[in-house]
Amino acid sequence: MAERRPFLIRVDRDVLAAVQRWADDDLRSLNAQIEFLLRRALQGEGRLKPAPRRGGRGEGPGSA
Repeated sequence: MAERRPFLIRVDRDVLAAVQRWADDDLRSLNAQIEFLLRRALQGEGRLKPAPRRGGRGEGPGSA
């Protein structure tokens, strides 16, 4: 697992509330939701390679 570092950030109250509602809807913590959004934005801009997919049900050869 990648090293995690604490980081303080100032965020507009309305933006934070909206992200918290989204996190609640997706059953994620606020921290996990912020990391999800950052990763998606970075990948969308080509600044971060997509993470390798984890093996699980329905993935891989013969899962059709």
